[in-house]
Amino acid sequence: MLPHKKIELKLQAAVRELLPDADVSAVLVRPCDPKFGDYQSNALMALAKARKLDPRQLAADVVARLDVSGVCDPVTIAGAGFLNFRLIPALLRQTLEAAARGEHLFFDLAANPKTVVIDFSSPNVAKPMHVGHIRSTGIGDALQRVLRLLGHRVISDNHIGDWGTQFGKLLLGWKQLLDRPALERDAIAELERLYKVINAECDAHPARLEAAKAELVLLQAGDADNVAIWREMIALSQKQFDAIYGRLGVSFDVALGESFYNPCLGGVVADLLARGIARESEGAVGVFSDGSLPPREDPFLVNRDGEWLPDPALVRKSDGGFKYTTTDLATVDYRLKTWSPRDIVYVVDDRQSGHFKKLFLIVDRWQPAAAKNTRLVHVGFGKILGDDGKPFKTRSGDTVKLGDLLDEAEARAFVIVSEKSSDMPEAQRREIARVIGLGAVKYADLLPNRQSDYIFSWDKMLALQGNTAPYLQYAYARIQSIFRKSESSSSLVTRHSSLALAAPEEFALAKHLLNFGLTLEAVAGEYRPNFLCNYLYDLAGKFTSFYECCPVLKAETDATRDSRLALCALTARVLKQGLAVLGIEVVEQM
Repeated sequence: MLPHKKIELKLQAAVRELLPDADVSAVLVRPCDPKFGDYQSNALMALAKARKLDPRQLAADVVARLDVSGVCDPVTIAGAGFLNFRLIPALLRQTLEAAARGEHLFFDLAANPKTVVIDFSSPNVAKPMHVGHIRSTGIGDALQRVLRLLGHRVISDNHIGDWGTQFGKLLLGWKQLLDRPALERDAIAELERLYKVINAECDAHPARLEAAKAELVLLQAGDADNVAIWREMIALSQKQFDAIYGRLGVSFDVALGESFYNPCLGGVVADLLARGIARESEGAVGVFSDGSLPPREDPFLVNRDGEWLPDPALVRKSDGGFKYTTTDLATVDYRLKTWSPRDIVYVVDDRQSGHFKKLFLIVDRWQPAAAKNTRLVHVGFGKILGDDGKPFKTRSGDTVKLGDLLDEAEARAFVIVSEKSSDMPEAQRREIARVIGLGAVKYADLLPNRQSDYIFSWDKMLALQGNTAPYLQYAYARIQSIFRKSESSSSLVTRHSSLALAAPEEFALAKHLLNFGLTLEAVAGEYRPNFLCNYLYDLAGKFTSFYECCPVLKAETDATRDSRLALCALTARVLKQGLAVLGIEVVEQM
């Protein structure tokens, strides 16, 4: 068991002895400023406040019952009731040696694993994946990797946009304007051209819009020709998706598009009407406010000129068509019945927050029993901006295609690699450039607080200095070069070495390694991959300080050399594993 968990269990036991009715699940310890200790807990202050107790006295009473001998120095109390814990060196050394033997890598599997459905990426059929897709795809993939590593059951679902009104226009364009050779050269570009042409014609000529609607009606009615064309569009789009996901190393457990739920939509609306959750209004069917929330917090209301007016979630249009909300309700229903998840997580940009507020409230009213057992979470994120502070576009003002972006990342990285390692074989330089270029793009997207907009900068993301993927990849490669020079196997060294920590830099690095698992848990708990990015950056910095101050290969004794090599190997393992759950590869040499 890792040290922080030992402290946590002892602390919870002491609190339970003093306050038998307390919920100790929130009594946790977390890393703290090194000048106070290694770990800290502020949980007693909340317990004291709820019971109108003196928090510092409660802290003293808990500490009197807290036996941390063999784990920590005597516990200190700070401020209004903070508890500070400093590990004894022997336990720190034992924990690192256990990791060196392969018993753990500073994290525990979840004691109570849960089932989590993660909905992410979700591109549209017949459209090129664009730069914005890197956000949902990268964040969602990192979250599924972290959750799996911690032992949770994850179902990743790519909810592809393969149904809707745009297909009427695409079908009309396909039948009348299709350039078959162009389709064979670049299917997505041709489908995009068809849509743009027909869409412009529909805007200008009502008759063309009616013709497109007629094609859509035929598709919805199951017309054999239209269904065959629609399926060909999906197959062509899937080739593009597979190529992009293959480059990014992203995979999904299922890819159930909107069309999968189409047969269920009528039943969803009928059930909502029967339960009194939805009602008809002006020929349409919508879900209105039930008055349970204050107006300012109610997404089913909108303020106009000082008056709160209905802003319903439509589930059926006046022409009989269905809305995204209807499909999303059918999707929730399917996921609940199929996987019984503890959490359903939607990785979708923040501009859809209003939609998800309404969706989650409707589910609460529609399926209250399921809603008690399943948490619906919207993991929102901001926009990617250009240097001008506006949404990132090409110089001509077009949306940046994701495939083109990845090509440019690899090309720019190849130039950098070739400048630094011109004597390396080209094939090797290109492979390193692939890993560095794709890693740089992913990491730059995961590093900011996900809800913040960020400015896209090639120079920053490909830099070998600063908080970037190339910096971390270089740190890993530098450690591997130490083992090449030592002519020792990192696995053999770590398995058979005892660690002797003496220098402050050794202690700082060792203690930071211990916090890897806590960081992973924080990422999983708050759906924020940037926590891990910052942890890894700090790890690389602490390793640099250690390496500069503590000779490894020229250590004073063989025992010190092997101990420091073991620290190097553990750092490399954590860097590699940490980058892997961000979806980023490493190279042995840069």
